[in-house]
Amino acid sequence: MPPAMLGLTFLGLVAALGIRPGAPLCLSQQLSLPGDYILGGLFPLGSADDTGLGDRTQPNATVCTRLSAPGLLWALAVMMAVEEINNASTLLPGLRLGYDLFDTCSEPVVAMKPSLVFMAKAGSRSIGAYCDYTQYQPRVLAVIGPHSSEVALVTGKFFSFFLMPQVSYGATTDRLSNRETFPSFFRTVPSDRVQATAMVELLRGLHWNWVAAVGSDDEYGRQGLGLFSSLANAKGICIAYEGLMPLPRAGGTRLGSVQSLLHQVNHSSVQVVVVFSSAQATYSLFSYSIRYRLSPKVWVASEAWLTSSLVMTLPGMDRVGTVLGFLHQGAEMPEFRSYVQTRLARAAEPAYCASLEAGRLGLEEHVVGPRCPQCDRASPENVTDGLLYHQTFAAYAAVYSVAHALHKALLCNSSGCPAQEPVRPWQLLDNMYNMSFHAYNRTLQFDTSGNVDLAYDLKLWVWRDRMPMLRTVGSFNGSLELQFSSMIWHTPGNQEPVSQCSRQCREGQVRRVKGFHSCCYDCVDCKAGSYQRHPDDALCSKCDQDQWSPDGSTRCFPRRPRFLAWGEPAVLGLLLLLGIVLGLVLVALGLFTWHRDSPLVQAAGGPRACFGLACLGLVCLSVLLFPGRPSTASCMGQQLLLHLPLTGCLSTLFLLAAEIFVGSELPPSWTDWLHSCLRGPWAWLVVLLAMLAEAALCSWYLAVFPPVVVTNWHALPTEALVHCRVSSWIMFGVVHATNAMLAFLCFLGTFLVQSRPGHYNSARGLTFAMLAYFITWVSYIPLFANVHVVSHPPVQMGTILFCVLGILTTFHLPKCYLLLWRPDLNTPEFFLGGGPSDARGQGGSGHGEETQGKNK
Repeated sequence: MPPAMLGLTFLGLVAALGIRPGAPLCLSQQLSLPGDYILGGLFPLGSADDTGLGDRTQPNATVCTRLSAPGLLWALAVMMAVEEINNASTLLPGLRLGYDLFDTCSEPVVAMKPSLVFMAKAGSRSIGAYCDYTQYQPRVLAVIGPHSSEVALVTGKFFSFFLMPQVSYGATTDRLSNRETFPSFFRTVPSDRVQATAMVELLRGLHWNWVAAVGSDDEYGRQGLGLFSSLANAKGICIAYEGLMPLPRAGGTRLGSVQSLLHQVNHSSVQVVVVFSSAQATYSLFSYSIRYRLSPKVWVASEAWLTSSLVMTLPGMDRVGTVLGFLHQGAEMPEFRSYVQTRLARAAEPAYCASLEAGRLGLEEHVVGPRCPQCDRASPENVTDGLLYHQTFAAYAAVYSVAHALHKALLCNSSGCPAQEPVRPWQLLDNMYNMSFHAYNRTLQFDTSGNVDLAYDLKLWVWRDRMPMLRTVGSFNGSLELQFSSMIWHTPGNQEPVSQCSRQCREGQVRRVKGFHSCCYDCVDCKAGSYQRHPDDALCSKCDQDQWSPDGSTRCFPRRPRFLAWGEPAVLGLLLLLGIVLGLVLVALGLFTWHRDSPLVQAAGGPRACFGLACLGLVCLSVLLFPGRPSTASCMGQQLLLHLPLTGCLSTLFLLAAEIFVGSELPPSWTDWLHSCLRGPWAWLVVLLAMLAEAALCSWYLAVFPPVVVTNWHALPTEALVHCRVSSWIMFGVVHATNAMLAFLCFLGTFLVQSRPGHYNSARGLTFAMLAYFITWVSYIPLFANVHVVSHPPVQMGTILFCVLGILTTFHLPKCYLLLWRPDLNTPEFFLGGGPSDARGQGGSGHGEETQGKNK
């Protein structure tokens, strides 16, 4: 029902019942009821703003004169619960509960006097001083209230000394959950810790991580603000500004800090302000905000002021922005409205009031004074406004919790309560710990800390005329649920407000914090090889070594193995070169074999020349071990198949160079004997020894320092390079040194040899062949050292093929040219230096001289 309709309906009803506006009522006289067991009640029926507590010089009586409609409604809810229990026959059959309800003015100093009254001996006004209070029977069995955390901290310690059960319907500070300090304290509302958790989840759910937080400078505000701050920081929410608001009675001297805070918030990117405050301090805060026309914000309200009519009716509140907050869920109590109406109607009946006057106990005049003089001047309009947002279920349920505990202590059943001895307050505690009880078809249970588990509704202020209505836009029961479609924002176009110090980073970016707040940051891309594991990460996570990632990635990808594949363009080009070189080797070998008895082939070494060509062919074939996925066998075979055949080829060339050197540089007396050694079977022994020496070096190298197959995870950005790694570069050089030494001796034996005119110059071909060898392998060293490791196999393949091609083109192919196109020069005189009868050039000296003379 809309507020206006509810107000008109209620006013019409009270007029029909005879209640005249402004007529005095006797509500204060209805705040006590005799019974077998009395429940004490502490309620904020009035406000202490006008009592002058700060000016007290004597411990005299304090009376509040301003009515607090919510406090009156909570008291009426307790009265309704007691009447229901007394009228029923199931919970306490044969017994009647009574109550004594007093005003606290929301002040501990005011609440102490009724607290002392509650602890007075039954039937008297005095508190006895005893060593042991086990048998002490106070005036009341349990206390309902108070509502304020500030008051509950004082009364809680007082009643805990006597182990008097105290059930609050509104004190939410988390300090009251301490069982050592407050062993007899219970409450039918959740702790502030639950509300603060719900607030933090709300901020996270709406992606607000840059907020301001304000609390009232009292127990409720300080403790709630501290709880919220610690929970928010743990969840990555930054509090840009934080401050405490002085209570109105503390004067305006300390309001400057809050004004400064609000101005800072007004000129910053903060769009959300969490206000954990009492209603009075919140009223002062918004009064200042409205007066100085601060920009609208989102105000996250604590439960203490979310439904306060004091704040709701403040002129200009509809311009402060969006107000939303959590309100604990209670049971709907439709009968409560009619109960309030009945009580108001009775309070206007003179006969009923006269009967209450006759039955008064006399306690008010002599001890506490009038219980609630402002209640007698209550107007139906005030109560009507309070009915819109009252939360009476918590007070109602508090009475039922005590009644259930009394039911167990008295061993009550459907026929009665057989226990004869009166129950003392401390005897209820054993029954209340972890007790489950029913109130208005709802089941509640106290936990070990005296709290109940109630869910929260997320309420939003939606303005209708001059008063806001509360719209449910979500709930919290351990987890947050939001109804985005029901939310209304103060922003243009109803856009959801954004309250962040820095923009949300894109995927693949992490936060580099700047300043003191973790919410103020620069967004930095994750480099290649790392990724963003979680959206809130401050550092990029490295990929595993078998994975890779591009810049700005949120995941890693598996690396593909990379090696010199057969189908790569470089391999195809080298294989083409291999075919050409191998083809030339085979052509030369075929020609040398076909003309093996010719002077040209004999001068080149005869069978040794064919052997050398066959070795060059094997050297060419060694390049076939480089393409494909490397294995241990292929890595070892590469070196063996390269060096041994190359040694065989170079050893035959070394013998030819030695023969040329002997024939041209040594005395003639040594020539015949040395020629016989260099051309006979002993020459093959030299080849064999050279190859055995190289085989021994290779075997030692492969046995002690074998090349290994390794996977290099870092050489390539997206692939894993699989290649052969040399274990010892020194041994690798020693293996090469044997062939290099043979080539160097060949070069020395032919470099300075002077050829005879009219004869084939074999020394020149050997010299160029060795130069080709050295140029190829010397160029290989810097090239191998500077190219990327992925290019090492093709570089080695190319070096081997160019080495073979260099030897082939400088030494063997010119001879093949003479065999094919100049057969007329294939004579003993031209190649062997003698006549036909002396193939070695030893006889027929005259003919040789003639030939020599022709070429002069």
